[in-house]
Amino acid sequence: MSENKLINSPIRFVKGVGEKRAALFNKIGIFDIEDLVHYFPREYEDRRHIFSISALAEGMTCCIKAPVLTMAAERRFKYNLSVFSLAIDDGTGSINVFWFSSPKYKRKFERGTEYIFYGKVVSRNGWLQFELIEAEVANKNAKTGKILPVYPLTKGINQTNLRSMMASVMDSIDRFEDVLPPSVLAKNNLMDYDKALRCIHFPDDMDDFEAARRRFVFEELFILQLSLNYMKDIRADADGIIFPDISCGREFVDSLPYELTSAQKRAIREICDDFQSGKPMNRLVQGDVGSGKTVVAACAMHIAVRNGYQAALMAPTEILAAQHYNTFQKFFGDKFKIALLTGSVSGKKKLLDGIANGEYDIVIGTHAIIEDNVEFKNLGFCVTDEQHRFGVSQRSKLSSKAEFCHVLVMSATPIPRTLALILYGDLDITIIDSKPAGRQDIDTFCVNDSVRGRAYGFVRKQLEEGRQAYVVCPLVEESESLDAVASVQYAEKLQKDVFPEYTVGLLHGKMKPKEKDEVMTRFKNGEINLLVSTTVIEVGVDVPNANIMVIENAERFGLSQLHQLRGRVGRGNFKSYCVLITNSQNDATKQRMQVMTSTNDGFKISQKDLELRGCGEFFGTRQHGLPELKVANLFTDIDILKDAQTQCEELLQENPHLYGPDCERLKERITHMFDKFDGADIFN
Repeated sequence: MSENKLINSPIRFVKGVGEKRAALFNKIGIFDIEDLVHYFPREYEDRRHIFSISALAEGMTCCIKAPVLTMAAERRFKYNLSVFSLAIDDGTGSINVFWFSSPKYKRKFERGTEYIFYGKVVSRNGWLQFELIEAEVANKNAKTGKILPVYPLTKGINQTNLRSMMASVMDSIDRFEDVLPPSVLAKNNLMDYDKALRCIHFPDDMDDFEAARRRFVFEELFILQLSLNYMKDIRADADGIIFPDISCGREFVDSLPYELTSAQKRAIREICDDFQSGKPMNRLVQGDVGSGKTVVAACAMHIAVRNGYQAALMAPTEILAAQHYNTFQKFFGDKFKIALLTGSVSGKKKLLDGIANGEYDIVIGTHAIIEDNVEFKNLGFCVTDEQHRFGVSQRSKLSSKAEFCHVLVMSATPIPRTLALILYGDLDITIIDSKPAGRQDIDTFCVNDSVRGRAYGFVRKQLEEGRQAYVVCPLVEESESLDAVASVQYAEKLQKDVFPEYTVGLLHGKMKPKEKDEVMTRFKNGEINLLVSTTVIEVGVDVPNANIMVIENAERFGLSQLHQLRGRVGRGNFKSYCVLITNSQNDATKQRMQVMTSTNDGFKISQKDLELRGCGEFFGTRQHGLPELKVANLFTDIDILKDAQTQCEELLQENPHLYGPDCERLKERITHMFDKFDGADIFN
């Protein structure tokens, strides 16, 4: 059957799926057949070769074929954990095969029958043993002799079923139509799309896999760059608002009680150049935690309002929006009238009327700002704070409140400039790479439970000196499936058993907005000494008197998130500290903790985060507001990236609106990708 008839069919119509299992596939981002065929394996099992037992060495993952000598024996351990084992001999030697808590295999094996065992060779008590992954009767060979894909799964979907479904869909479609124009394929020597799609799921050999992977790395980076550059070119063709008087920015800067850094001054100059360019500004200001991005945005707002326009700022949470509202009130005093617009604010009709008739100069709020009932009289400048929390369509919806108004997006997730140019390809980039005077580095320590008492003692010492503390937990409430500290129960324990003489507060994402605001107000006012929280305080919360942060189960957070959390302290004049608590002995965890304790440089930390976690996870949808990279690695694939960027520029020069049949599939893919991600249609 042709691709066109099937590719956009909902996943529930695939044989063996149905409504109930379709919901499971939806959890992993598979809604239709196109999503399914682009759900690429995370790794592969090479089962093409059978090794003799005498040739085995520690660390090998392979197949061996041998008859079973003994029936499976079971040993029970605590927590309902069992280990099963049996002996096999292939004539060249014997080895013990073992596996954990899987009684299905105990019933399956028969003594004397020959099986093919797939697993890993490990050393236990000085002897080589074979840790079983899967086994099958030797004469069936359903999986042996092949390279098998291994997919990311969710509960209720297993590898066998997903492989079978993928193979069935591949067999049902005669040919998958290429999305890349023939000229792009030829110039870059790329594998045909149909062959690449089949090879990346079921490669005959690793050469085919590498060629297929290269093709999809190129395609992924090319399409991302093309769509972002297309959006940038559309804005560049438009006429923007000109602010004739930018000298008023000097008035604002001179009114500040401190000197701006050279990086902040450079950022303001670049923004002022945009304000007078005649084109809509679309600029990213990227800076580390505490680098002073907010005052740069305030200066730009001051210029916009003094030139007769309204300004708006959208923040990802009500806590951060309220904090910005208070900060801008201090910046501007009674010069400008400022509105706070969030989902929980009262008197909304009067507020909306005031915004629409121009009574308010500046509007600070959450995504409530972009709702259809919010109208501005003359919006000229808008800011999105913590850009990685908003999708493409959300920030474009804010700017659409006024045709081609100036847009500034701010991010405290520092990434190397070359990568920023890729991910924020629709934006011009300004980097604030220095901290204001007085901002201190934060001493960071990593400890385990054996010194928890000393850690509590250190926190108590800070509280005795009048300071305040954060304790961050990964969970809101206890979970049977996750071994991690939960904020609700932990706050009770700390109040009752550890710090009874102090006031312990609780903050988490399941609380109502009003409750969150009340807790944060009490913490800011010093009525709460120690605040137990989830990562709801990750972004922007500013309490200068808080100088110590304890992060429980630190292994459960990425480096960049740990750095963001740590940035909540060190915002006053007091020496500040961060204590990371983890019992994990995992090598990757040890590396991450070593990075956190050795540097406060957010750019170095994010670079290491990328190396350790990989680009797919770091640059997922939550990180930057764009469809995630599924195949490409921005470190190892840098040469392919350069080719993709060059080809993108050439294509847009030749065909800036992507007209013609050669680009139709390309436009469909981009539209499908962005629409599924956040509802954006970049071609309209």
